[in-house]
Amino acid sequence: MLAASAAGLGALGLGGLGTQAHAQSSAAAGAKPLPAVAAWKDPKAMIVHSSNTLETRRAAFGTSVVTPTNRLFVRNNLPAPDASILEHRDAWTVAFEGVKGPRSLTLADLKTLGVETVATVLQCSGNGRGFFPSKPSGTPWQVGAAGCVLWSGVPLRTVIHVLGGAEEGMAYLTGTGGEKLPEGVDPLTVMVERSVPIKALDDALLAWEMNGEPLPLAHGGPLRLIVPGYQGVNNVKYVKRVALTREQSRAGIMANRYRMVPPGGKGNPGLPSVWEMVVKSWINGPLSEEGALRAGWTQIHGVAFAGTREVRGVEVSIDGGMSWHQAQLVGPNLGRFAWRQFVLPVQLSAGTHVLVSRATDAAGNAQPRERVENNSGYNNNSWLDHAVTVTVA
Repeated sequence: MLAASAAGLGALGLGGLGTQAHAQSSAAAGAKPLPAVAAWKDPKAMIVHSSNTLETRRAAFGTSVVTPTNRLFVRNNLPAPDASILEHRDAWTVAFEGVKGPRSLTLADLKTLGVETVATVLQCSGNGRGFFPSKPSGTPWQVGAAGCVLWSGVPLRTVIHVLGGAEEGMAYLTGTGGEKLPEGVDPLTVMVERSVPIKALDDALLAWEMNGEPLPLAHGGPLRLIVPGYQGVNNVKYVKRVALTREQSRAGIMANRYRMVPPGGKGNPGLPSVWEMVVKSWINGPLSEEGALRAGWTQIHGVAFAGTREVRGVEVSIDGGMSWHQAQLVGPNLGRFAWRQFVLPVQLSAGTHVLVSRATDAAGNAQPRERVENNSGYNNNSWLDHAVTVTVA
């Protein structure tokens, strides 16, 4: 019954109803226009925070596993390069270092070495920042700085093998972005260069395709380093350099920023970096803004993921966490890096209900009630913060 009910969600078009409602409310509020680099996005599905930050509306996720490209969030630490870099995609060049045979390869070269497709959750480290009462600086994301994406490209481990393997003593995989840096400033203060533990090499991908289409400029085209299970900042766009290194990058975005800094503290290399994602879930429907909710049966649905681990299960509460019910994981399982849909059919009586979900990963880690307080609002997986309040007539 549960699986059939989940399939019925798509047939009923609940995601579309939510999108329409959001579009109407946004128009009334004078929503910002889409920036040029993402003008092809679905305007009804997006919240435009700035020219570099676009969020997916909660109701726009719908009930499919893969997030449509035109509804996927955008977060760029620097303005995107000129669109002319996409005119000759195969000429894009990447330098490889820290291997026994260092050299530069074009995208055309990389395409001859192998191809693989992987589904991953792409999430900004600050997704959920908008729930912090301390109002950290940065985009006040709620749930929409995330999506589940199909990436196609060459496994990085294959490229490293072709180049003779890693040099001895390498501890990190470091990717450098190809954005144009402002003149007159120290490159280390602005460049996008991230290091992750060398174990990530086993799953990393150099992707030139996204959801079956050439990678758009807004999402890192023509080539992006994909590090499955790791927060979005580690998935370096416009990747121009891939290095196996003994030390972490000294770039500010690695050394001081994107660290779990205690409230009132300052970032430094000794603090934990935002690397692997933590177990998390949230509810995408029903939502009050989808229209009047009537007493009776409804389908509570949402998504759950756990970084580099499988999702083991999801519980749902309709009373703010006082009691819990086991939801069913539905839809295709696209692997441990993808998110899973969950659904729970319930009868809702007239009144106000607080809907909450709580996921558990394969290692037994459960989504916590409270967020981890930190200066920048990173890694928020609090189930209480992500609650949805609905009014039923």
